[in-house]
Amino acid sequence: MAESNIFDPSFEELPAILPVFPLAGLLLLPGNPLPLNIFEPRYLAMVKASLAYPRLIGLIQPCSSKRASNTRIFAAGEEHLYMVGCAGRITNFAETDDGRYLITVRGLCRFQIIQEQSPQNGYRLMKVDFLPYKRDLTKSAEVIRTEEVEGLFQALKPYFKHHKVTADWDLLRKAEIEKLVNSLSTLGDFEESEKQALLETATIRERLHLLKCLMEIACFPKNFSGGKN
Repeated sequence: MAESNIFDPSFEELPAILPVFPLAGLLLLPGNPLPLNIFEPRYLAMVKASLAYPRLIGLIQPCSSKRASNTRIFAAGEEHLYMVGCAGRITNFAETDDGRYLITVRGLCRFQIIQEQSPQNGYRLMKVDFLPYKRDLTKSAEVIRTEEVEGLFQALKPYFKHHKVTADWDLLRKAEIEKLVNSLSTLGDFEESEKQALLETATIRERLHLLKCLMEIACFPKNFSGGKN
């Protein structure tokens, strides 16, 4: 989906075993950057070990919702995880005087967990499958219709108003639609399961329509009832 970078690995170079970093409520999508503050000893060790090429870590959500489908949950280890995450390549790295790593990862390709491996220095390792999401490594040729973009903006305006967000609408309309959809999906105030659904959409068009629906639902009054008193 995202534009390729000269430092990005090819599909054939993607590792079969990936260290994973469970992060609740954070969404990494292909092409999107995500800054991270690393301070826990096991994840400091994970980043240190991951700095060799291809410098990949897997970002994945822990699953706390009992309503999630069991077929989409990896129920093993210290905490349950969703089956699908996104591998991010470490593009920026800095050390702090108080012993933290400040890194930026850029979403590269989604993956599906196959099996958990023995942990290493306290962090979890997973055997993963990138094949279902191979298209993440290529620029999307999908054409989004004008009316679909307009529908998104019609939902975005009340959503921003609901959350008291001020926007530069001229700038937003100039943005590439894929980058806009992915950024709104990442930054939106959505539930854990909703963020996971946005991650797992097969195409950018599906993500756009799901995003639009989630924003419309978020603007409904919480006490709304369709029945009569």
